Amino acid sequence: MANTSLDEERPLLAQSSVLSPDDNGQTPQPEHGRLEDDVLPEDSILGRNIGWRSAYIIAISRVIGSGIFAVPGVILKSAGSVGLSLTLWVGGAVIVAAGLAVSLEYGCMLPRSGGDKVYLEFTYTRPRFLASTLIAVQAVLLGFTASNCVIFSQYTFFAFDSEPGDAWRKGLAVALLTVITVIHGVWYRAGIRIQNFLGWVKVGLVVFMVLSALYVVIFRPSRDGLEEPTASFGPDGWDGLWEGSDWSFGTIATSLFKVFYSYAGLTNLNNVLNEVKDPVRTLKSVSLSALVTACFLYLLANLAYFAVVPTEEIKQSGQLIAALFFERVFGQNVGRRFLPLAVALSAAGNVMVVTFALARLNQEIARAGFLPFSRYLSSSKPFNAPMGGLIVHYIPSVLVIVLPPTNEVYSFILEVEGYPGQIYGFAVTVGLIWLRYKRPDLKRPFKAWMPAVFFRALLCLVLLAAPFFPPSNPDPDGLWYATYAVVGVGVVVFGLLYWLIWTVILPRLGGYTLEEKEDVLDDGTTITVLARVPKAE
Repeated sequence: MANTSLDEERPLLAQSSVLSPDDNGQTPQPEHGRLEDDVLPEDSILGRNIGWRSAYIIAISRVIGSGIFAVPGVILKSAGSVGLSLTLWVGGAVIVAAGLAVSLEYGCMLPRSGGDKVYLEFTYTRPRFLASTLIAVQAVLLGFTASNCVIFSQYTFFAFDSEPGDAWRKGLAVALLTVITVIHGVWYRAGIRIQNFLGWVKVGLVVFMVLSALYVVIFRPSRDGLEEPTASFGPDGWDGLWEGSDWSFGTIATSLFKVFYSYAGLTNLNNVLNEVKDPVRTLKSVSLSALVTACFLYLLANLAYFAVVPTEEIKQSGQLIAALFFERVFGQNVGRRFLPLAVALSAAGNVMVVTFALARLNQEIARAGFLPFSRYLSSSKPFNAPMGGLIVHYIPSVLVIVLPPTNEVYSFILEVEGYPGQIYGFAVTVGLIWLRYKRPDLKRPFKAWMPAVFFRALLCLVLLAAPFFPPSNPDPDGLWYATYAVVGVGVVVFGLLYWLIWTVILPRLGGYTLEEKEDVLDDGTTITVLARVPKAE
């Protein structure tokens, strides 16, 4: 994706790839290690097309997806009470802020596309290739965009008062993902414009929801065929605010994973920094702005739900809490048809920005030589877009949509995405602490508050242990409560075994070593080829 000169010790400390020729027409070679003294971004051959507004949408549109329109009902069902549910949303926001501070320090220190891939490779250089392999396995097996495709399908069919079978629901979800993959792979700039438009639609939809709730609370209108809206809490309902709370360790952990999912897009911009104008300044301002926006809107949206829809209906709503809200406020026509379609568009916008960012992460992994057919997956041909990264993203996303049971697919996706994320989050956080001690010379345009960093590391450990503590009221018909944790650990173990086989066992048996060699594709993309070099006799 960029013409980069690699340093043998620290490949991520190379000069920017864009160097101007001198008076003799010769391109000067970069001085290795200059990033030790300054922060130098890496440019993309696609150019820097992402300004502040587009960057903000990439972050906030990833955050405001299906989460706020579907997750509150799922969390309330698990938590058991409105009081505990709201506490989890507030506490989750604090934990997310601590994690964001870690990503901000890394992102401003190493403003390169790839996010955690870049940070782990830079921090953990030994054992060789281990960090890169684990991130590659994580990206391929768990780098999917399935949850919002599912929400798009559910809300679309709800709007048309249709109850189709599993095949139709899953088919519509796959169709959405297919269309978005084609748009981003063929019409690069058009994809950015569409996702920007849908991003502002989502923000406006949440604001509209909050204002609607205020209207209902103040004027308490009645609708034909519906009871008068009854708040889940209020002057007459404070005594029941905590009634039914499930304080079990496992329940709180799984609920927090769902809250984290709702905030996941705050670090989305870190994956595409090669294409961002003034990346360091933009990353700092956009990330903090998106965090404040999301916290404010999420808290108000939850209060809006609880002010309009009774608690028991919310618990039974599954992922359709927003649909119930709109139906109670605006009646059967507008509330049941038009506004749920707006939620479906919101989910589609989320799929667009996630696909946009994760395709670039996959392309960075391919550029480093850690995927099969890396030369083809790294290329931006034929449409000057990361088609290879899009394909790698598309395949596991389709499988996750199609294979699990429909009634459990949404919650399972949120949990199985969140658990390995805590493993890598812990590794990145500990790595930042280590770099503060070992490499104080590195320029850090943003420095995280160290108590927040230690707090984040501790919370990661707690959340990794929590799923193995049984909930107070396990669902006898559902999956085993720790299934998602076992799957997450299994993915990491698979990555370790894969690294051990192809970088240690096979080279020893074959009498060769793996060496990194640079190559340049026809489109100007610099890639790393992992060549087999026979050992000297």
